[in-house]
Amino acid sequence: MKKRLWSGILLIALLFLVACKGGAPGDKPLDTEAAIQRVQTGTEGVKLSLVQNYPPNLLYDQNEFLALVEVKNKGNFDLDQRDCFVQITGADPNIIRGIDQPRSCGENLGVLEGKDIYNVEGSANQLEFRSAGIALPPNVFEYNPTLNVVACYTYRTTASPLVCIDPLFYQITSEQKACTPKDVSTGSGQGAPVGVSYVGVDMVGGRAIFEINIKNFGSGRVLSPFVSLQTCGSGSLDFTDIDRLRYSVRLGSTGLPGDCKPRDGFVRLTNEQGKIICSFDIPGTVAYETPLLVDLDYSYTESISKKVKIIRTPE
Repeated sequence: MKKRLWSGILLIALLFLVACKGGAPGDKPLDTEAAIQRVQTGTEGVKLSLVQNYPPNLLYDQNEFLALVEVKNKGNFDLDQRDCFVQITGADPNIIRGIDQPRSCGENLGVLEGKDIYNVEGSANQLEFRSAGIALPPNVFEYNPTLNVVACYTYRTTASPLVCIDPLFYQITSEQKACTPKDVSTGSGQGAPVGVSYVGVDMVGGRAIFEINIKNFGSGRVLSPFVSLQTCGSGSLDFTDIDRLRYSVRLGSTGLPGDCKPRDGFVRLTNEQGKIICSFDIPGTVAYETPLLVDLDYSYTESISKKVKIIRTPE
């Protein structure tokens, strides 16, 4: 009887120790605050890579051509099947047939999800570009194209830097103020390739003036949100399609609209940077902090390349 009692006590003690110990080092998941920080920062969007040896560096013309492209959504904006396309260019379509057709990044998935607090790495998909036959022209024994894998996608950046506004900033008061208006740096990005890098803050009487600096943090090119995603990898682009994005700016939780320039709601980037100037009438006499809400809508394109050698099969 005593033996059974001691065995029961020992089992309970062991279970208690296991429950208190938790997982092994490295098994602890990110806490919510750290996960939110990772989701709301970063400077990447869609990233491309080729699976090793697909295609190989060298192949014969009688081999099947197969390229496996891994597509990752490293930002925090979800992409449905119409929002992102991948295309392979650079090869003569009469020699390597069928690989130049655009494919949706969300093929067989529906949505290529961005990162969130439950998945801070974002989601991925793999696309197959296959050609059953390679047709080298007569008397051509070697063909060395540089394959260009191009992604074209739409994206949205949402920035909400915390700013201090003080309608009586330049007046002497006996009141202890909650904050002091000052410039805000946001250089770590907002979970997208384009974002707000810096906000200049100034008060002129009861009017707050914000200089919002926009930057292309990524390695690709910013395009208008109206470009055709299925042809931007191979088609020609107009000047109005390049380095142009749409914006909206509001102040505080009530979404107070302001007077912003450029007035058409679009900003053009020069040397990967642009600027929006917004002013807001601020009622009251109390200093306080509030979010400045900035939305940026645009298309984006970037690419990777690989050189391959195709040799005529000896007869």
